[in-house]
Amino acid sequence: QVQLVESGGGLVQAGGSLRLSCAASGRAFSSYAMGWFRQAPGKEREFVAALRWSASNTKYTDLVKGRFIISINNAKNTGYLQMNSLKPEDTARYFCAAGRPIWGNIDSAGGYSYWGQGTQVTVSS
Repeated sequence: QVQLVESGGGLVQAGGSLRLSCAASGRAFSSYAMGWFRQAPGKEREFVAALRWSASNTKYTDLVKGRFIISINNAKNTGYLQMNSLKPEDTARYFCAAGRPIWGNIDSAGGYSYWGQGTQVTVSS
Protein backbone atom coordinates (compact mmCIF):
# COMPACT_ATOMS: atom_id res chain seq x y z
CA GLN A 1 0.00 0.00 0.00
CA VAL A 2 1.36 3.39 -0.99
CA GLN A 3 1.58 6.00 1.73
CA LEU A 4 2.58 9.64 1.64
CA VAL A 5 3.06 11.38 4.96
CA GLU A 6 3.62 15.13 5.17
CA SER A 7 5.22 16.94 8.06
CA GLY A 8 6.78 20.29 8.83
CA GLY A 9 3.78 22.57 8.83
CA GLY A 10 3.13 25.11 11.55
CA LEU A 11 2.63 28.72 12.45
CA VAL A 12 5.17 31.26 11.19
CA GLN A 13 5.34 35.02 10.89
CA ALA A 14 5.29 36.70 7.51
CA GLY A 15 8.75 36.67 6.00
CA GLY A 16 9.68 33.45 7.74
CA SER A 17 10.45 30.01 6.38
CA LEU A 18 9.23 26.45 6.73
CA ARG A 19 10.30 23.18 5.16
CA LEU A 20 7.66 20.60 4.44
CA SER A 21 8.58 16.95 4.06
CA CYS A 22 6.75 14.17 2.24
CA ALA A 23 7.86 10.67 3.18
CA ALA A 24 6.84 8.06 0.62
CA SER A 25 6.58 4.33 1.22
CA GLY A 26 5.13 1.29 -0.44
CA ARG A 27 6.78 1.43 -3.82
CA ALA A 28 9.75 2.78 -5.70
CA PHE A 29 8.96 6.26 -6.94
CA SER A 30 11.81 6.71 -9.38
CA SER A 31 9.41 6.82 -12.33
CA TYR A 32 6.91 9.10 -10.64
CA ALA A 33 6.41 12.81 -10.31
CA MET A 34 5.86 14.51 -6.97
CA GLY A 35 3.59 17.47 -6.61
CA TRP A 36 2.67 19.88 -3.84
CA PHE A 37 -0.80 21.38 -3.75
CA ARG A 38 -2.52 23.60 -1.21
CA GLN A 39 -6.05 24.39 -0.20
CA ALA A 40 -7.19 27.36 1.82
CA PRO A 41 -10.61 27.41 3.55
CA GLY A 42 -13.36 28.11 1.06
CA LYS A 43 -11.03 27.81 -1.91
CA GLU A 44 -10.23 25.11 -4.42
CA ARG A 45 -7.09 23.05 -4.20
CA GLU A 46 -4.34 24.72 -6.21
CA PHE A 47 -1.04 23.63 -7.64
CA VAL A 48 2.13 24.83 -5.92
CA ALA A 49 5.12 22.94 -7.34
CA ALA A 50 6.13 19.65 -8.93
CA LEU A 51 9.13 17.71 -10.12
CA ARG A 52 9.92 14.35 -11.61
CA TRP A 53 11.18 12.00 -8.90
CA SER A 54 14.27 10.93 -10.85
CA ALA A 55 15.03 14.13 -12.74
CA SER A 56 15.55 17.78 -12.14
CA ASN A 57 12.60 19.13 -14.13
CA THR A 58 10.59 21.42 -11.88
CA LYS A 59 7.53 23.59 -12.24
CA TYR A 60 6.12 26.23 -9.93
CA THR A 61 3.04 28.35 -9.83
CA ASP A 62 3.91 31.99 -10.39
CA LEU A 63 2.56 32.70 -6.90
CA VAL A 64 5.56 30.98 -5.28
CA LYS A 65 8.25 31.16 -7.95
CA GLY A 66 11.47 32.52 -6.46
CA ARG A 67 10.31 31.82 -2.89
CA PHE A 68 9.64 28.06 -2.76
CA ILE A 69 11.99 25.24 -3.74
CA ILE A 70 10.90 21.66 -4.40
CA SER A 71 13.42 18.85 -4.04
CA ILE A 72 13.74 15.15 -3.34
CA ASN A 73 16.09 12.79 -1.58
CA ASN A 74 15.90 9.54 -3.51
CA ALA A 75 17.84 7.62 -0.90
CA LYS A 76 15.23 8.52 1.70
CA ASN A 77 12.25 8.36 -0.67
CA THR A 78 11.34 11.79 0.67
CA GLY A 79 10.34 14.99 -1.01
CA TYR A 80 10.60 18.52 0.35
CA LEU A 81 9.11 21.92 -0.15
CA GLN A 82 11.30 24.71 1.18
CA MET A 83 9.14 27.77 1.67
CA ASN A 84 10.85 31.13 2.14
CA SER A 85 9.58 34.69 2.42
CA LEU A 86 6.20 33.37 3.46
CA LYS A 87 3.17 35.60 3.09
CA PRO A 88 -0.21 35.47 4.84
CA GLU A 89 -1.77 34.42 1.54
CA ASP A 90 0.35 31.24 1.66
CA THR A 91 -1.80 30.07 4.56
CA ALA A 92 -3.38 26.76 3.58
CA ARG A 93 -3.28 23.04 4.10
CA TYR A 94 -0.47 21.64 1.98
CA PHE A 95 -0.69 18.23 0.36
CA CYS A 96 1.95 16.18 -1.38
CA ALA A 97 1.00 13.86 -4.19
CA ALA A 98 2.69 11.24 -6.35
CA GLY A 99 1.71 9.98 -9.75
CA ARG A 100 2.54 9.76 -13.41
CA PRO A 101 1.00 12.81 -15.03
CA ILE A 102 2.32 13.82 -18.40
CA TRP A 103 4.56 16.84 -18.05
CA GLY A 104 2.03 19.12 -19.68
CA ASN A 105 -0.46 18.26 -16.93
CA ILE A 106 2.00 18.24 -14.06
CA ASP A 107 0.03 21.01 -12.40
CA SER A 108 -3.28 19.15 -12.52
CA ALA A 109 -4.43 17.32 -9.39
CA GLY A 110 -6.17 14.74 -11.52
CA GLY A 111 -2.86 13.37 -12.73
CA TYR A 112 -1.79 12.17 -9.30
CA SER A 113 -2.77 8.79 -7.89
CA TYR A 114 -1.51 9.06 -4.33
CA TRP A 115 -2.07 11.80 -1.77
CA GLY A 116 -0.96 12.54 1.74
CA GLN A 117 -3.22 13.74 4.52
CA GLY A 118 -1.88 17.27 4.40
CA THR A 119 -0.09 19.56 6.81
CA GLN A 120 -1.33 22.97 7.91
CA VAL A 121 0.72 26.09 7.23
CA THR A 122 -0.39 29.33 8.85
CA VAL A 123 1.40 32.60 8.17
CA SER A 124 0.61 35.49 10.47
CA SER A 125 0.95 39.11 9.41
